[in-house]
Amino acid sequence: MNSTQLHRRDVMKAGALLAASAWGPVAIAKSTRDHSARIRDLIGRMTLPEKIGQMNQIAGGRQKALNSRLDEGMMNRVRRGEMGSFLHVAGAEPLRKLQKVAVEESRLGIPLLFAMDVIHGYRTILPVPLALAASWDPAMMEQAAALAAEEARAAGLHWTFTPMVDVARDARWGRVVEGAGEDAYLGSRMAEAQVRGIEGGDPSAPGRMLSCTKHFVGYGAVAGGRDYDSADLTDRALHEVYLPPFHAAIRAGTGSFMTAFNDVAGVPMTAHEDLVRGQLRGRWGYQGLIVSDWNAIRELMNHGVVATPAEAAALALRAGVDMDMASGTYIEHLAAAVAADATLLPLVDEAVGRILAVKARLGLFDDPYGFGDARRAAAPLARTKAREMATRSIVLLRNEGAVLPLKPGTKVALIGALADDASSAIGSWRARGRPEDAVTLRTALPQASYDPGTDPAAAARIAGAADVVLLAIGEDFDLSGEARSRSDITLPGKQQALVDAIRATGKPIVAILMNGRPLALEKALAGIPAVLETWFLGIESGPAIAEILTGKTSPAGRLPMGMPRVTGQLPMTYAHVPSGRPANPDLAIDSARYRDVDVGPLFPFGHGLSYSRFDYGALAIEQRGDAAVVSVAVTNAGERSAEEVVQLYVRDPVASVARPVRELRGFHRLSLRAGEQRTLRFTLTHAQLALWKAGKWVIEPGVFEVMVGSSSADIRARGRFAIAEGGEGTAPAAAIATVVSVS
Repeated sequence: MNSTQLHRRDVMKAGALLAASAWGPVAIAKSTRDHSARIRDLIGRMTLPEKIGQMNQIAGGRQKALNSRLDEGMMNRVRRGEMGSFLHVAGAEPLRKLQKVAVEESRLGIPLLFAMDVIHGYRTILPVPLALAASWDPAMMEQAAALAAEEARAAGLHWTFTPMVDVARDARWGRVVEGAGEDAYLGSRMAEAQVRGIEGGDPSAPGRMLSCTKHFVGYGAVAGGRDYDSADLTDRALHEVYLPPFHAAIRAGTGSFMTAFNDVAGVPMTAHEDLVRGQLRGRWGYQGLIVSDWNAIRELMNHGVVATPAEAAALALRAGVDMDMASGTYIEHLAAAVAADATLLPLVDEAVGRILAVKARLGLFDDPYGFGDARRAAAPLARTKAREMATRSIVLLRNEGAVLPLKPGTKVALIGALADDASSAIGSWRARGRPEDAVTLRTALPQASYDPGTDPAAAARIAGAADVVLLAIGEDFDLSGEARSRSDITLPGKQQALVDAIRATGKPIVAILMNGRPLALEKALAGIPAVLETWFLGIESGPAIAEILTGKTSPAGRLPMGMPRVTGQLPMTYAHVPSGRPANPDLAIDSARYRDVDVGPLFPFGHGLSYSRFDYGALAIEQRGDAAVVSVAVTNAGERSAEEVVQLYVRDPVASVARPVRELRGFHRLSLRAGEQRTLRFTLTHAQLALWKAGKWVIEPGVFEVMVGSSSADIRARGRFAIAEGGEGTAPAAAIATVVSVS
């Protein structure tokens, strides 16, 4: 077969792939089906440089200076078809002009894709993703993603690099702020919610856009929590913990994936053919667009797996990476790689086919100017929604002596620079958000005496004149995020001295934590009776915290990551295996613990308190075929309406391999009036109890434990059921959603 025949065969293959299924389990959009013939025709008419141009994404500006590189030289590159996508661009009018050049002045008239990191809001900045996950409310997470997509689309954007679904069990890693925490099940539910919110099943529909699920895979497991470092994972950990949220995102319909910077067991993910082309595309059937992370293809040389940029381009393409973000490796070196190895050409055609299919799915071939709405872009910020989301994301960690809510007439001192730090309130990855849009806690509590705490002695004098001290401590926004790993996650700077000075006043203290990661604060919080985890809550940060402090709203957030006592406990997770000598508080017994710190976290995964209290009834378990229905009655035994997050955990106590002491497999945020009782029913399928063994999901027969409670460490009811006959599952166990009904 000569090169022309080979080319024609693979053009037909790409077209057939598009017509059959572009996104695995998700039905291909009608616009893409209608354009499959056009896509085949385009691929057949494109020169190799034009094909590679479609595979090239470049920065049209910088994060802090969008569109700054869109000069006439860049316009000429667009006319020559040298790129298929821009990032770091925005604005309805400038992007319309840029698209006009691509559609009306290039040889083939192929529209461009415009992308940006819209992580937790575009103009209306919402709580950071870790905070939104602390709501344990997927419906709210979906609403947050939908609002961000609506505003971003109005600015002319087609594509956002969200959601980040990396499971992370080491809070030293700065990017925990962008994810949903330590658990694969909670992470899967939040991944689905974000994809649904962004795409809504059709990214071409009004208010929707293309999602990008990242970072595939293992990025949250980097050694020592050091960003970009290696992840040395067992096959079981990879499949049971780190892969499930990606599978959930596929089932929700995500239109694209991004590969991770890290290597897994020595193989960089940007070049990991077995996991990207094999697992993601082959075994999971996903055929959507895959893009590299920033400069990651060229960085394959730094990893030491290739010697030249051309080799890097070939390796990434063979792995399954369709688009090169920002490195220029494809556009500069892929043609040479293809000239040296003709077997790469079919892979180029497949990659281009996927890119064009995404553009068709977005409706860009039908209306290349359909994105961008200057009137909507100028609409007021969605403050009501932002405040509600922020309020629901706050976690009450401690409330000894019922210090909270504050009683009317209480004389309050507000101490700490973070209480008036509008920039930190909106967090990192702020898109087009502005600090001046944020309402700080100081602004929301004008009646409080305020001191920034830069002089602990002066702050102590202010505190000494108050009835209660609100002490805002934590880390500013620039200490969490990408390349913001920290070896010590105790209070940075001189804050510990401030805490000591305020504590010495003897006044009741409410510690208000503001941060993008769980911090190690056992020493800092010792003797402090009330603690609120407020994260970075966005533009309505101050009013949301004030609502909780004053009792207007009862807190109901829960920790998506446990908080360590000291940094040295990391990495850590509630879902650990027991070991032969489980941790014992008695130091006379040799066990799996540190001798210089108490066993377990300071505050566990799933923990959060309320201004009310909730009673749980006994479990009722009914076997129904390949499922067990677990029922529990929950009563609001307090004197005010409030919400409880009811959590279901499972354990296989005797299995062929050691299993975690408990794993989350269901939850529901339940609102109850004072005295009200409702019954929750969790339908738990046998497939959700499968373990990864010998390359497949195995459901082992045996007796399984079920635990329901208010956190991973606050179990209120227990039960057991048996699986008589084993079998096999077809999906990651943690990726499967438990159906919950309430009566």
